[in-house]
Amino acid sequence: MIDSRETAPGAAHRDMYLNDAGQVVREWSLDGPLSAAIPGTPAALHHLAEHYGQLPLKVTLAPAISHAREGFLVSPRYQRFSQFRLAALRASPAAAKIFLHENEVPELNSLIIQTDLANTLERIAREGREGFYRGPVAQMMVDAVQLDGGIWTLEDLANYQLVERQPIHAQIGDFTITSAALPSAGGILLVSMLKQLELLGYQHANPQQQHHYLAEVMRRAYRDRNLYLGDADFVGIPEHLTTQAHAQQQITDIDHYQASNSEQMWDAFATKGQDTTHFSIIDAEGNRVAATLSINYPFGSGYVAAGTGVLLNDEMDDFSVQPGTANAYELVSESANAIEPHKRPLSSMTPTFIENDSRVAILGTPGGSRIISMVLQGALAFMEGDNAQGMVSRSRLHHQFLPDRIQLESPGFSTSAAADLRQRGHTVHVLNRQFGNMQVVVRDKRSGLTEAASDPRGEGSSAVLFQTVADADQ
Repeated sequence: MIDSRETAPGAAHRDMYLNDAGQVVREWSLDGPLSAAIPGTPAALHHLAEHYGQLPLKVTLAPAISHAREGFLVSPRYQRFSQFRLAALRASPAAAKIFLHENEVPELNSLIIQTDLANTLERIAREGREGFYRGPVAQMMVDAVQLDGGIWTLEDLANYQLVERQPIHAQIGDFTITSAALPSAGGILLVSMLKQLELLGYQHANPQQQHHYLAEVMRRAYRDRNLYLGDADFVGIPEHLTTQAHAQQQITDIDHYQASNSEQMWDAFATKGQDTTHFSIIDAEGNRVAATLSINYPFGSGYVAAGTGVLLNDEMDDFSVQPGTANAYELVSESANAIEPHKRPLSSMTPTFIENDSRVAILGTPGGSRIISMVLQGALAFMEGDNAQGMVSRSRLHHQFLPDRIQLESPGFSTSAAADLRQRGHTVHVLNRQFGNMQVVVRDKRSGLTEAASDPRGEGSSAVLFQTVADADQ
């Protein structure tokens, strides 16, 4: 696993988003350059090209450079997101010049051109990571950030390092799971929930019972996320969270017919990602990639470093700004995820492989705090024999321990399904929309047949450019 998660700047500290009265000022961790962690994606692109790819960056970055220089058309989704982040974009003249039209949401099908970004990408294509973390681009970013209230330094950029980590591995029945390790909570929670569901007999339950079980195992897994998880390079993480024994302990207080109460489960330890992207890829030789990357909120911090075209993230909001307080995705975490210099914030990104002797699936999705629960439901669909299109199309529910409620997509769940959950004691919030943008590739290991599907909820697309034949004699 290539961990190119952002890191906190060297001047970051635990109380940096608290006012003089000790109260959290949420805008400070969401908007503008103070909310931005040190980016890792350019380092990852360089590392992949140097150590794993067969193509140089000047080839792999060419499509992105073309999109930036020639522009892309404004869609209804773009309009919704830019309206949502209008104030933050307006606060950054460089961002407003690129992403707005006369300081307003651009008209449908108007063109968004990013000339400065194209120049920055061309420099990275020529110079690799040095073209971003040192030299003119780095200097322009630091100058802009510091001028506008941020705390980046040239040393923060020059010293950024990615880490190669062992991914999370688990065996669930006949299926092998490979998923993201910390600082992403995704793999740990995914394995924990799958093991709990296996012990509960999920696959043999009726649909109403399955909905109840899903909510209950999500509740317990997200409680573990809140209590224990953070950057393992900085804090000690319990080793038992993915074990069978822990899954067995987790389900001991699940009532098969009645909802649990999250507040009552908040034990003695205790005192939303919409601008995320996922790619699922497999090549003719069977090499596979599940890649999730993010700038957190729609349009990240809303801030562009003048002259670079680089739209900064607001990943600092993924830290626990104050123990027990919720972030933009209503996730609550404790001191394990507190802000420290050079630390990586806890993530929900869950790029995943699932395979048995017959098939392999590569999947992942954007979606903030819902990413892990969505990948869980996609994994279950695959394990039940679904194809790629079925995996991305399945209706989704979500529970994250706090707030204590189930979110149901609409359309997707019948009135009777919601009523059954309420009768069991669940608080049910039926959304007036669907969520997620899952991207899936499935290959049959015996025939070599490959299928790909892009979530109908999003704007992505899928393509199968070749079909392999498993038998080399054919």
